[in-house]
Amino acid sequence: MDRKTALIGMSGGVDSSVAAYLMLRQGYRCIGATMRLYDNETIGREKSATCCSLDDVEDARSVARRLGIPHYVFNFKEDFDRQVIQRFVTAYEQGLTPNPCIACNRYLKFDRLARRAMELGYDYVVSGHYAQIRQDPDSGRYLLYKAADRAKDQTYFLACLDQNQLAHTQFPLGGLTKDAVRSIAEGNGFVNARKHDSQDICFVPDGDYAAFLERYTGKTYPKGDYLDLQGNVVGQHQGAVRYTIGQRKGLGIALGAPVYVCKKDMASNTVTVGANDALFSSGLRATDWNWFPFPALTAPMRVTVKIRHSQSEQSAVVTPEENGFARVEFDTPQRAVTPGQAVVLYDGERVVGGGTITQAL
Repeated sequence: MDRKTALIGMSGGVDSSVAAYLMLRQGYRCIGATMRLYDNETIGREKSATCCSLDDVEDARSVARRLGIPHYVFNFKEDFDRQVIQRFVTAYEQGLTPNPCIACNRYLKFDRLARRAMELGYDYVVSGHYAQIRQDPDSGRYLLYKAADRAKDQTYFLACLDQNQLAHTQFPLGGLTKDAVRSIAEGNGFVNARKHDSQDICFVPDGDYAAFLERYTGKTYPKGDYLDLQGNVVGQHQGAVRYTIGQRKGLGIALGAPVYVCKKDMASNTVTVGANDALFSSGLRATDWNWFPFPALTAPMRVTVKIRHSQSEQSAVVTPEENGFARVEFDTPQRAVTPGQAVVLYDGERVVGGGTITQAL
């Protein structure tokens, strides 16, 4: 019988390198693949300390050579521009705060790369994400579970993966700690064993989203009015795309007490600011849901919820609504619910589903 085959998405980091090693250990016939997603000129940097830079390609190639597996570089720059960067720009211009890492997982790593793997005759696409996939023996559905290393768990970024994607994906690091992964890498002499994890958004390495938007679009986003919660003009902002819900730093106004961004209206080019208390919401509405244990939510369900990756889970009830929407009502009001961000629901270790926030309630 032929050996099972796996295409390893190798970013050049330690996690995907150890994922490749573990798949080989399990007897899979493997190739490594690194995605070229953008040119450094696109992001305004000669060298970039993010994933997918030229240095990362060299690190991935070095590890592949050490493991004795072929390594390829796939040019997915057009796909990345269309599916990730353009979505990112459009969302900001609509007043949303997007999560491009989730879009990259959804449209590039587990769609475009997975399709390339299938075209080449490989059974699975493999990544170094910290999460676990299990198949429900009763329903046959593929379920997403938290990683053993809670501090590294990445299920928040993976809650967009559909049944077909999960069926052809493996996460071999799901049961390991980060320390164990680095130890495996050191034991095998990988060049990236102590390499720092990539931070921030790969195509905005300096974190200045507004500068990237202006560089990419060629636009200058106009100044406009800051409003207080009563609608009075209290100052002038530097372009509404520069601000996100809950932001305090960099507002450039002094009102005698700390104020935060509470709302943005792109049509009128206004940014509403207020006290911290004004940032709390009893719930949210979201769309674009992806469900794991069932095809659709049909009745209210008690869950825990995250509205950002770094947040601890909060108790809530999710209720289905018409046209693919669902409403999440928190047991305790939550701060800075931000349209455009992901909301992910859990039932203990299991991910129930994920959607995109459209409204704070």
